[in-house]
Amino acid sequence: MSNGSSIPQCLLLPFADTWELQLWHFWLILAIPLAALLGHSLINTSTACDQHLHTPRYFFLLSLSLLHLGCISTTVPKSKANSLWDSRPISYTACAAPIFFLHFFLVAEFYFLTIMSYDRYVAICKPLHYGSLLGSRACVHMAAAAWGAGFLSALLHTANTFSLPLCGGNAVEQFFCEIPQFLKLSRSHSYLREVGLFVIAVCVIFGCFVFIVGSYVQIFRAVLRIPSEQGCHKAFSPCLPHLAMLSLFVSTSAFAYLKPPTISSPPLDLVVSVLYSVVPPAVNPLICSLRNQEL
Repeated sequence: MSNGSSIPQCLLLPFADTWELQLWHFWLILAIPLAALLGHSLINTSTACDQHLHTPRYFFLLSLSLLHLGCISTTVPKSKANSLWDSRPISYTACAAPIFFLHFFLVAEFYFLTIMSYDRYVAICKPLHYGSLLGSRACVHMAAAAWGAGFLSALLHTANTFSLPLCGGNAVEQFFCEIPQFLKLSRSHSYLREVGLFVIAVCVIFGCFVFIVGSYVQIFRAVLRIPSEQGCHKAFSPCLPHLAMLSLFVSTSAFAYLKPPTISSPPLDLVVSVLYSVVPPAVNPLICSLRNQEL
């Protein structure tokens, strides 16, 4: 097979080998997105309807919630259909949409987590300048930059991935289409272009990560200077949901994309993919609502 056009369809990895286990997977994978949909809908409705929540912090949280809904809607529906109908095939061209949108949502999510760390930094370290530094125009510009950067990154990676000659079979060892699995099907040096794009992306992500760490170093220093324990708790408590979401996203994504090839196996890849593509969008509404009286 010389190129992707010679592969009419790909075969996705099933969750289980028996029909009974496939049905259990269907009901489980149905319950998780429904719970996520309910949680994110409550957050979005509260943020949109409550005038007290029309602040930069909740504007970014609303954008993040939309990204989570998009992420879980990209990976779960096809998996549910495959489990219900005991089917694996997906057309080669149909893989382009989930690859593009999943990459778009994940990259934009990390940029929004970076912006939210800046929001917490300004709120705690520069409270008198909060209105000027994070006005409505500045928030819209930052949000547009995050969405735009995610779109551009997804477009470049998807276009490059589908320009690679695939000659390693048509079995995608995953329950949805993703770039690393398509690179495994490419048995030529052409994949080095994608590796180059990946290195650039890692450098940008590392820069954002350094910015987040620097922001929280300044936040910790400012909080520790507050004389009362109650004041420290009140200042830092809004940061805890952000730190929890950031830790969950970074840990699962880093392990999924940076784990050594020697420990890679279909069952492990399956579990890791669920952890970074399904679990964070499902549990983040709970994280946001914990100890948050406003929501």
